[in-house]
Amino acid sequence: MKLSEYARIHGIQYRAAWERFRLGRIPGAYKDEVGTIIVPDETKTYMANDAAVYARVSDPSERRTRLPAQQKRVEDWATANGYHIVESVAEVGSGVNDKRRKLSALLKRNTWGVLIVERKDRLTRFGFEWFRLFIEQQDKRIIVINEAGDDRTDLIRDLVSIIYSFSARLYGQRRSKKAVAMVDVLTRDENGVDDAVEA
Repeated sequence: MKLSEYARIHGIQYRAAWERFRLGRIPGAYKDEVGTIIVPDETKTYMANDAAVYARVSDPSERRTRLPAQQKRVEDWATANGYHIVESVAEVGSGVNDKRRKLSALLKRNTWGVLIVERKDRLTRFGFEWFRLFIEQQDKRIIVINEAGDDRTDLIRDLVSIIYSFSARLYGQRRSKKAVAMVDVLTRDENGVDDAVEA
């Protein structure tokens, strides 16, 4: 990390951090080829094979069946492939929701070096490569076990969430007739019968 980040983490002014560096009081700190002061990340407490497992389903009714099964499959794969599981998180929430409490907490922890998910959409419906980029910037990795296609029902639930979210922004908190009509079309199966899909 840069010296400015070190100062922020330790709650001191940059000048005080620079003085510590000058006096040799920051172990391992050095100047790179362009003169930037680099401080080793003292909070890195994990090994390369320390893994975090993340499992997610959209529907609360699947909390007791599909969610534990998914979590166990990922844990079993991680163990069989030589990873040491230090975190295992299971959560109910939409794949388009960027305020998932458990995932946010997991991403902030510095106890793992590899994040393992069953499929990309278990982590996020959109922007997976952004996740990968930011995690790799922390010298960590994401492993996706199964690159298979999306579950149709789960995908529809997430799309319904998007429609209601955008509708709320455009028309207020009430559900607009347009949004309800779009959801009706989405949740109608091939035989013209509506699936029971909640927003």
